[in-house]
Formats: sequence, structure tokens, C-alpha cells
Amino acid sequence: MALHRALLSSMLFIYLFISFTEARELLVGGNSNAWKIPSSESESLNKWAEASRFQIGDSLVWNYDPSKDSVVQVSKKDYDSCSTSSPIAVYKDGNTKVKLDKSGPFYFISGAEGQCEKGQKLVTVVLSGRHFFHLSPAPSPVEFEGPAVAPTSGGTSLRGGFMVIFGVLVGLLLF
Repeated sequence: MALHRALLSSMLFIYLFISFTEARELLVGGNSNAWKIPSSESESLNKWAEASRFQIGDSLVWNYDPSKDSVVQVSKKDYDSCSTSSPIAVYKDGNTKVKLDKSGPFYFISGAEGQCEKGQKLVTVVLSGRHFFHLSPAPSPVEFEGPAVAPTSGGTSLRGGFMVIFGVLVGLLLF
């Protein structure tokens, strides 16, 4: 029986490790038309970002009309001043995906004239490795519905497969 408990504990640890280390694709603002001028402070993309936890390896996904807008990654100084004169990167494809490859802040503004000044901007903070397992209280469902996760092919099925295996092993150990 001790061997069964050790096996069960090991499988649980592996499942939790994979769940916490899986990179995600997060739809900016939680929906496909969020890259726009917010109608109020509560609709600011920074409110969404503050309520989200970003990890190294996650990707942000924007959907927008490429004939009317773009996403510009900038420095903090350019973010504060809404300047597009010295961008880190410019994305104009309408379905932009940016991988968050290091800890710290990432700054994004709209490339459309005057949009940033009206609030179309986003700052995300990627957690460092030492905060990896830090759990904070979840926001109230009334205040925040959570980040929408863009569809992916590999990660979801991998986690689902581990859940099936885990369930079968637990069933075998208990009966």
C-alpha cells in the first residue's frame, strides 16, 4: 500500500508541475475585439493585465483590423509618452502573437494615430522564476472573468492525457 501511495503522490506532483509550467496563449483583453480605445477606465486593458498572471513562455495574442491599427512594442518612456518613433517591434498582421520570453514588464501601444493617447495601450508584467508557484487570491468573478486562452494544439491535449492516466491510476489504486 505504501508503494501505491508513493506512486499516487508522484503522479500528482507530475500533473501539477506540468499544469503550472505549461505555456499559454492569452487573448489580449479576453476577447477578439479588445484592442481598441477603452470606453471607460474599467475597460482598460491594463485592468485585465493587472488581474492576470503572466509567465515566461506565455504568448499574448491580438486580433485587429490590420488596415486600421497595429501593435507596437515600446520602452517604458515611449509607452508613457505614446511615442512610436523608436519601437522595439512593430506588428501589422491583424493576428499578432508575442512570446513573453523574459521576466519583467512588456509595453505595447497602438500604432494608429491618436489611439494610445486615448488609452489604447497595455503593460504586462511577467513573473520571474522565483515567483513561479506564488499563488494570490483569485479576483471576484463579478470583477473579472479571467484571461481568455487562445486555442492551442499541444498543451491542452497533453494535460488532458495526463488527467486520463492519472484518473485510471487512482481508480486502480483504490480498487
